[in-house]
Amino acid sequence: MNIEEFYEYCLHKPFVTEEFPFGPETLVFKVAGKMFALAALDETELKVNLKCDPDRAEELRESFPEIQPGYHMHKKYWNTVHFHGSLSDSFLRELIDHSYELVLDSLPKSKKKELGL
Repeated sequence: MNIEEFYEYCLHKPFVTEEFPFGPETLVFKVAGKMFALAALDETELKVNLKCDPDRAEELRESFPEIQPGYHMHKKYWNTVHFHGSLSDSFLRELIDHSYELVLDSLPKSKKKELGL
């Protein structure tokens, strides 16, 4: 998956916005105002920080060298995923979906009601 595919996949999810709160070199995708994916645009290889269930995060790190503790993030909840390794596009989409759904599920009831969820 390249940066354009990653961008389109994230941006087409419901309630997603793109922002640059950390400067023009870091693309942040948020769902209802909360981060679920961050990508450094000034890197030669696409690396994305994705939120992850803590137990699953550990399992993924042990199983795949392309998945490491989240760079500059809370390492219990975030992974840095190298997109130019051997991980399939479908698996990368699954990781993005997992991050998105974790954040969506964590929204307060009032916010979910506001969004019609």
